[in-house]
Amino acid sequence: MSGAEWSDAHHHHEEPDGPGAGSGAGHPPGAGGPDGPRPGDGPEPDRPPRIPMPRASVEDGGRPLPEPDAVAPAPTLPHGVLRSLLGAWALAACSVGETAAVEEHLGECGTCADEARRLREAVGLLHRPESLDLDPALRTRVLANCLDRRPPRIPLPEWATPYDAETARLDALLQDIGTAEWHAPVRLRWFKGDAATSRRTTVAGVIAHLLSVDGLVAVALGLEDPVAQRGVTGGPAARTEAYWRASHFPPTRAVRVPWRQQSHNLVRTVSFTGGSAGKLPIPYGDFTLPLHDAMLDRAFECWVHAEDIAEAVDYPYGPPAPRHLHRMIDLAARMLPGALAARRQAGLAAMSGTPHLVAAGRPGRSLRLEIEGEAGGEWLIPLDSPGAAGSAELEVAHVALDGVEFCRLAAGHVPPQEAAAGQTGDREAIREVLFATAGLSRM
Repeated sequence: MSGAEWSDAHHHHEEPDGPGAGSGAGHPPGAGGPDGPRPGDGPEPDRPPRIPMPRASVEDGGRPLPEPDAVAPAPTLPHGVLRSLLGAWALAACSVGETAAVEEHLGECGTCADEARRLREAVGLLHRPESLDLDPALRTRVLANCLDRRPPRIPLPEWATPYDAETARLDALLQDIGTAEWHAPVRLRWFKGDAATSRRTTVAGVIAHLLSVDGLVAVALGLEDPVAQRGVTGGPAARTEAYWRASHFPPTRAVRVPWRQQSHNLVRTVSFTGGSAGKLPIPYGDFTLPLHDAMLDRAFECWVHAEDIAEAVDYPYGPPAPRHLHRMIDLAARMLPGALAARRQAGLAAMSGTPHLVAAGRPGRSLRLEIEGEAGGEWLIPLDSPGAAGSAELEVAHVALDGVEFCRLAAGHVPPQEAAAGQTGDREAIREVLFATAGLSRM
């Protein structure tokens, strides 16, 4: 039969239905029939190979479905074996049969059920989800434990511990950032008068700023001024601007080494001088602070600018320890009367032309500042001119603020109008205290 005649005959051939259809009545493809392969089954150069029809499913063929596998019964194990498997069961390390046997036994044996509950709770403690970041208070706890066992030969004065802690925290942040992040833009913010102002720099520029201002304390302690050879003089802002102009600008990550060496030298020096040097005057240009307050001021600024850096590089950064934060708040509260007097002299206070004078024997006005949180407390802020005669303070207003919020207000990072404060009493006095707090800020 020719190829064309076989093709016509094949065209009229009916394929059988049912399983195996399209494959030659149950024979595999290529087998043809019982007499062997049929002509045209093999591949030919001038026509493609025949593709078999799809097989029918078991459900369509009417055949019975296979029975599902029967669940094996739990094995019968002795009590001692079941008890020894409780640890593996708590860790989900038993086989299916052992798990079934243990769980069936737990419903019958109260002693093993109690033991299994304790083991499962212990496993939960082992798998507790925790952050990979170290606890910020870990360093403090480790040092405290070490010092409890062996007190230092030369202890650090208590008023210098906030500076030691904040410089260490900032240095840990700097260790974690990459080279490119040292050039991330940072905006320094503060208040000048009643208006917010700012200065754009980089992460390295912020460290250069801390280096130049810490130099004020270094010079007073007889240490080398890291910016003295650049002809830098004046207060914090003047020293920073002069340092930026005289150095490679923008500064690079190389500034970290002299800044950290300087902070170590300051901590070491105040430790050797002891508590007696706490009253050493530190000139800040327009004002002077004793050494114990200057070290608190440097700790406060280190924390504030560390938050600026952390925000710029998207790094988590928390506030200082509560006992250190309380000292910083106390310093700001003690500086508020002077800030109020400076506002009156500059004509910024609401009644600057006619300052409130206290008649003899009459109490002076005051505002109660309440700081909430672990670092909180209460302070009475005198509102009248320093030295006004008065036998007692007349409280005319009350302001409540969160501790961190108050510090950010004092740093110039929160506008006085937006400070989340609970307020009662004389609105004018409250406004003056909030603006005076923001006026404590500087670059």
